[in-house]
Amino acid sequence: MKPKPRTYKEGGAKRRVLVVTSVQAEREAVLRGLEQTEGIEAEVLVAGVGLAQAAASTAMALSAASYDWVINAGIAGGFPGKTDIGSLVLSSEIIAADLGAETGEGFCFLDQLDLGTSRIPADAEFVCWMEQALQHKGISVTTGPILTVSTVTGTQETAEELIRRVPEAAAEGMEGFGVATAARLQGVPVLEMRAVSNFVGPRNRAAWRINEALQTLEKASSALTEVVR
Repeated sequence: MKPKPRTYKEGGAKRRVLVVTSVQAEREAVLRGLEQTEGIEAEVLVAGVGLAQAAASTAMALSAASYDWVINAGIAGGFPGKTDIGSLVLSSEIIAADLGAETGEGFCFLDQLDLGTSRIPADAEFVCWMEQALQHKGISVTTGPILTVSTVTGTQETAEELIRRVPEAAAEGMEGFGVATAARLQGVPVLEMRAVSNFVGPRNRAAWRINEALQTLEKASSALTEVVR
């Protein structure tokens, strides 16, 4: 029998969580999962698609109310060999993969240019306990960097370039770094949680398993009460 995972916070008042999604289908999947939970208060926001929209919407929500956690939840492309279709990825880092400069020697992130940062780490302890809760529910989960891109990858060439930039990357989305930036400015811990609907590489919409990914996202959302209460 699998051991019951530890909770991140125990006792006292209910913990408030802001879950940020990009589209309505993701929000509905999260809400279905949260219907199975108790002991937490969660607001599930549709922020829109893209880094800028996500940052602005998250900042507005955080300025209007107080939250203990921010989670960017949705579906994503996974990198072959790192994840499987229908599995879940938790962020160890949230990385703006195309925020930087092209040079004759290759791509440079903002950090390398001394212009800020393109990387925001997730809380390692919370990620660990969330991973345990997901495994307890029988969900296949990978922990690794999740890339934020402005354009969804549609070629093998771009996929290989992203892996050159971040060899350990597990998945890509379009909103994570925006959500994480808003959360960091407010001093609120942040986590990105993505269900894999397709592999990063040549665009083949017919091969996407969106419904399967949304089902994984729903099941993963039901694990929140095991971690945050």
